[in-house]
Amino acid sequence: MKPLYRKLPAELESSFSARHDIMPNFGNVWHYHAELELHYTIRGEGIRFIGDNISQFAADEIILVGEKLSHAWRCKDEYFQNNPDYNIEAIVLQFLPDCMGKQLLQLPESYLIPRLFEKAKSGLLIKGETRRLVAQLMHDCVNETGLGRVISLLQILKTIAESDECETIVKTQTTFHQSNEADNIRLNNIFNYTHTHYRNDITLEEVANIANLSITSFCRYFKMMTRKTYYDFLVEIRISHACRLLVENKMPTEVICFECGFNNVSNFYRHFKKVMGLTPLEYKKRYLNRN
Repeated sequence: MKPLYRKLPAELESSFSARHDIMPNFGNVWHYHAELELHYTIRGEGIRFIGDNISQFAADEIILVGEKLSHAWRCKDEYFQNNPDYNIEAIVLQFLPDCMGKQLLQLPESYLIPRLFEKAKSGLLIKGETRRLVAQLMHDCVNETGLGRVISLLQILKTIAESDECETIVKTQTTFHQSNEADNIRLNNIFNYTHTHYRNDITLEEVANIANLSITSFCRYFKMMTRKTYYDFLVEIRISHACRLLVENKMPTEVICFECGFNNVSNFYRHFKKVMGLTPLEYKKRYLNRN
């Protein structure tokens, strides 16, 4: 899906942005920008879209998103109900690759940083002890001023660049050039409609109407923009919700199947294995044993 280009506002007297957000939700818009983004979810859960990857996100997750890599964090429906018990909390750092000067990246001592920025173009999930260290450094960074703030960012980049606890998220690197506003509106309408109605039997006719296209034109358009069919996209959304319900461990797998929009259990198992590489039971056991 072709995301919205977002030009981030420049902060006066600041070479990069570091903020601590507490809000109802992360919004809906799938977007990209020239800056890298280090995103630490302190509170909140839902589905994240990074490049061609659709996965669950939850509290205590840190991700480094590379420049021009499309991304969105879409919270569960509860976060859109104006309920004060459902607020997200996150620390977000956004910075251009050369925000501290091109000369820094050319120093022989800094060779790991350009290498890290290249890896970040596929998205990096920060794990283990590195995640704990980076979380504390991000807290420090938003509270620092002046030169201390720059030193904090360098320390964060050093910690991630030297770590072997980073997992690549995206299978295929894809960057985007600025798209037109009509496409942005159309695709985000499709995106939001799918999130709201994934439990239902969504027909191509109704989603094509949302896009104001004929069914044939919609199928061609969606495949061109996303490199996958709408049906494949819908299945991935449903499987992501199924993953969340499996790890919550509050209802049987057969109930989860219908809760996520699948009409029969065998079909659900087949799609789950294809998308996740595991059966629902294997996925649940692996998650529960890990925690």
